[in-house]
Amino acid sequence: METESARNGKTRDISTRGVYFTIDQDLNAGAELDITLTLPSEVTRGSEVFIRAMGKVVRVEKKPENGSTRVGVAAVIERYEIIRNEPATI
Repeated sequence: METESARNGKTRDISTRGVYFTIDQDLNAGAELDITLTLPSEVTRGSEVFIRAMGKVVRVEKKPENGSTRVGVAAVIERYEIIRNEPATI
């Protein structure tokens, strides 16, 4: 079984069913993903919220002609869990 290393991407669109992000490295359609996203406190109106999503790449756009190394990736989210960053209580 092949193990992928951690990669950093930039999310452009996200919903409960899918995500679109840009990344420097190429991914292939059909690749399985295990993504960790952070929703900042400005969005959640509270503390940061972490989301772990599992899914699959459905489309990879061609490299742009402007010389950028980033490619766009569309993925379907098959399942996810929300992990709130709450302070510990004693």
